[in-house]
Amino acid sequence: STVPFSRACPISDYVDHYAELKTIVLTVVFSGVDEQTIIDILTTRSCDQRTYIAFEYEKIAKKDMTTALKGALSGSVEAVMLGLMKTPAQYDASELKGSMKGLGTDEETLIEIVCSRSTQELAEIKKVYREMFKKELEKDVAGDTSGDFAKLLLALVQIKRDEPSNVVDYEQIDHDARALYEAGVKRKGTDVVTWIAIMSERSVPHLQKVFDRYTSYSPYDIKESIRKEVKGDLEKSFLTLVECFENRQLYFASRLSEAMKGKGAKDKVVTRIIVSRCEVDLMKIRSEFKKQNGISLYHTVSDHTKGDYQKALLSLIGGDD
Repeated sequence: STVPFSRACPISDYVDHYAELKTIVLTVVFSGVDEQTIIDILTTRSCDQRTYIAFEYEKIAKKDMTTALKGALSGSVEAVMLGLMKTPAQYDASELKGSMKGLGTDEETLIEIVCSRSTQELAEIKKVYREMFKKELEKDVAGDTSGDFAKLLLALVQIKRDEPSNVVDYEQIDHDARALYEAGVKRKGTDVVTWIAIMSERSVPHLQKVFDRYTSYSPYDIKESIRKEVKGDLEKSFLTLVECFENRQLYFASRLSEAMKGKGAKDKVVTRIIVSRCEVDLMKIRSEFKKQNGISLYHTVSDHTKGDYQKALLSLIGGDD
């Protein structure tokens, strides 16, 4: 019996199933503008499998699959499918480039990606960004942002964060907690440079302990302190960092919830989170969403989207909770 293709299948499995793969590719080739077939196939395969399908597609159809998808689809469903044809790092790199293109900067996207990605993810994004756009991510960020906001983003993109250690350094934890307090709430004005250094250089487990210790110095917790001390994009960036240090999946669940408040949905945000996290931690995001909202992510997306876009997202989410 053959192993069906699915996102759970390692790449080695489907090399053995060339006949089935060829059938899938031919289905895509001859489906023309059959959105349902395209959605069914691409949303239920892993990134490696989609890459393999695209490679075979080009050999049979004599044209690039991404170009074919652009011709066959439009709007939000096109954005989902084109996103799925990239690796997670390529997708993040493209989203970052898009946020800094032309007039004005999409700070929301910049903050979400730069402040929520792990050290390993950021290193891969930088490498891919250079390959795709022949430019350094740091240079583009520096050219598109300014002030303390730029300093924080650049410090994060430069990846100076310590690796987690098995040894808990209580002295350093206490020192950093006191430094954060003395650089902010304790004084008039904020020593942002100290905040940036600590938040961008210390390991995540260390910072979690620093924030706990912080409350023994400050009458406010770290998030309240950020809200009191800084404003605008800098405030949003620091808050995003803290939220991701505490619980990254809850941060994404909250972003999704916010993007689907009221009527309709902020398609760009919903698409970006679901596409970028579908093979990383979407199951955990689903679980946090349900805990936070008392209603499933599947149900919420179902209520706030429609048509092929809705079908694609629901297939990626993979089920109701």
